Amino acid sequence: MQELDELLEPLLMGPLRAMGQAEQELFAIRLARWWPEALRPLRQLYGQRPDFTSHLHHLLHIVATAYAERSVRLRRRDLVDLHGPDWFQRAEAIGYVCYADRFAGNLPGVGERIPYLKELGINYLHLMPLLRPRAGNSDGGYAVADYREVAPRLGTMADLADLAARLHDNGIRLCIDMVCNHTAKEHEWAQKALAGDEYFQDYFLMFPDRTLPDMYEQSLLEVFPDFAPGNFTYYEQMDRWVWTTFNEFQWDLNYTNPLVLAEMVDNILFLANQGVDVLRLDAVAFMWKRMGTICQNEPEAHLILQAFRALTRLAAPSLILLAEAIVPPRELIPYLGVGPATNNECELAYHNVLMVMLWSALAERNVRLLSHALG
Repeated sequence: MQELDELLEPLLMGPLRAMGQAEQELFAIRLARWWPEALRPLRQLYGQRPDFTSHLHHLLHIVATAYAERSVRLRRRDLVDLHGPDWFQRAEAIGYVCYADRFAGNLPGVGERIPYLKELGINYLHLMPLLRPRAGNSDGGYAVADYREVAPRLGTMADLADLAARLHDNGIRLCIDMVCNHTAKEHEWAQKALAGDEYFQDYFLMFPDRTLPDMYEQSLLEVFPDFAPGNFTYYEQMDRWVWTTFNEFQWDLNYTNPLVLAEMVDNILFLANQGVDVLRLDAVAFMWKRMGTICQNEPEAHLILQAFRALTRLAAPSLILLAEAIVPPRELIPYLGVGPATNNECELAYHNVLMVMLWSALAERNVRLLSHALG
């Protein structure tokens, strides 16, 4: 308890200072419950660093600030969901997935079609990538230039928050996509890195020559071999090779830097505070790299997700994390949490092949393809 009191004291004097006693006590209760769950993966990821304690305080300040900024309306949803945390597993949970522009033109248009969604019995709406992407080719919206802005053609972040509130009023939860493995090279962090800022260059995986990239390439796969071969791109402006798993304009983040994890927690909680109920975390299998492997499904990728889960439960416990991991089925289950992480990783996991095969088995009344996929 003394350790928790020492962690809590600067928060009570800082971001939690203006809150009432009941709200402060609720945060303290959550801290006692979830901080050990956060500390376990964080210690495994960064515990060897001499500045580990300062990074812990930095993370807690981010989380406490998000808690203090969370609206009364959303805090109430957090409490209500404590009585039904399994809503996504219930038979009456019916989802609808769409692109906002194709469905209704923009986010305000989606709001106007809520009566139609209710008529269909929908209570879960997943809007495909809507955060501001880079201009031009953006890998279908998965090259994000700003996690805190909406694509201009769809509206604004205020429109997203308004839509979330309207959906909630009508018993519908909102899911959006968030890319965790990489940003667009147009993102502010990448632009500062390109300009030579070493602080932000450490936000990404960069190399001064081909020595290490060539060693990694010996075991790496290619995601888009036809139009984006290789996994590294040279940028003459800074004389660096950048890890680019997907496309040259998508820069892989460096999660060995604890500041990157902190930034992403901050962005996750920002979106949760707009009223987003579920975040589909894209490309999570790629978040950690290890020489001599295909750099997918590494244990540290799971530790990152476990840290996300525990830290978000401090500020926005009703937020659900949905892992997108296109991996063999046997490697999918750990994203839901196994062993010490049981119930403490992602609540849901998203697997394209299994979803298609389930539909195929039902439609064709034949499980051959499904059995092969599971094999």
